[in-house]
Amino acid sequence: MAKRAPPPTLFKIDENPRPEGLAPRGRGAARVVKPNRRQVELHARDLDSLLPHEHRARAFWRVLESLDLAKFYERIEAREEQAGRPAIDPMILIALWLYATAEGIGSAREIERLCSSHDAFRWICGGVSVNHHTLSDFRVQSGNALDDLMTQVLSVLLHNQLIAIKRVAHDGTRVRTSAGAASFRREPRLREWQQIAREQIERLKREADRPEDKRPPRKRAAEERAARQREERLTQALEELAKAREAKGSEEEKENVRASSTDPEARVMKMADGGFRPAYNVQLTADTESRVIVGVGVTNSGSDSSMLQPALKEMERRTGRKPQEVLVDGGFVNLNAIDDSAAEGVTVYAPPMQKKPTVDPTARKEGDTDAVAAWRARMGTAEAKRIYKERAATIESVNGDLRTWRGLDRLNVRGGTKVLCVALWSAIAYNLLRGLALGAFA
Repeated sequence: MAKRAPPPTLFKIDENPRPEGLAPRGRGAARVVKPNRRQVELHARDLDSLLPHEHRARAFWRVLESLDLAKFYERIEAREEQAGRPAIDPMILIALWLYATAEGIGSAREIERLCSSHDAFRWICGGVSVNHHTLSDFRVQSGNALDDLMTQVLSVLLHNQLIAIKRVAHDGTRVRTSAGAASFRREPRLREWQQIAREQIERLKREADRPEDKRPPRKRAAEERAARQREERLTQALEELAKAREAKGSEEEKENVRASSTDPEARVMKMADGGFRPAYNVQLTADTESRVIVGVGVTNSGSDSSMLQPALKEMERRTGRKPQEVLVDGGFVNLNAIDDSAAEGVTVYAPPMQKKPTVDPTARKEGDTDAVAAWRARMGTAEAKRIYKERAATIESVNGDLRTWRGLDRLNVRGGTKVLCVALWSAIAYNLLRGLALGAFA
């Protein structure tokens, strides 16, 4: 029987293929350098040589060395001739937070990680170990000292004549808080949860006294602390509910008032995108010439109509001066505030509200005072319209910078006091960057 021929193939098969990784026939094997990760390397390098002389971290440190930080040291309990572990130098923690904020980092855990992997953060630490608990506590527990630091930075800029404070722009920006919309409840539910929290505290105390309780002391203390904090938040929520109820007019509105069990001081506000979310209203005032922030405030009111006078007082407290002119948007228009500002020698530039298309908003209206009438007439001139254009170019630019680059887009702390601390960190870091750009800290 004849031998059958093999079936045809599409490709030619090499019966003696070369081993994988070798060159084609007629050439030698490829020579390559392979990694050797077991070899020992020695790097003799000090921390001070990690950063160039003009690095931002060095500049921030030089500025802090020239300021009075005594208020930050007053809280330290470790003293000479007393037992106890020494505290971390507050100057290290201040520099870490300012540099991190300038780089857009707002997480204490992220800063802790960078302190062991990033040259700038390693340089600031100088071999001192810093954990995220210390960083997060320091961020929000140094309110008075932080307020004084903001004033000192402005004093340096004023001394160098980099701030004119002749014309300022003011605006409020609503920053989303960490409380969820579902945490807002009416009074009956809040009281129910408060009673449950109190019962839980009592139950945990009883269990701690029982011999059969085998929980570790650390876990027991953590559970009791969490229960107490929840009861305190619910009590505060009921207090804030009463305050919010007083501001409402009708009985129906008072009955529908809600407060957050997560962040009692937060309020639901209309945001820039038109939606409604829990937030705080951060008030900022900036010099139009230098774009330096000269005033910072925080409120849980969603309305700006009563914020003009507090902003002017805040700026005067920090700088010792009043502006000649202030630029605000229509949300700040308050006839009483315009009268008060005029009495203090401050000229207000704000667009008058036009309720009817057929009525001239710049004409004097019945009941207007001379100051209000002058404001209406002023805003109808070409010069006032030219000046008013500086408002958006100044304060909107500052708001955008803090939101986009300084971590003020969403809050990860709760309570108005802590929110103010976060806003101050952002403002101080921003002012330091402006001062470096203007040559104040060279």
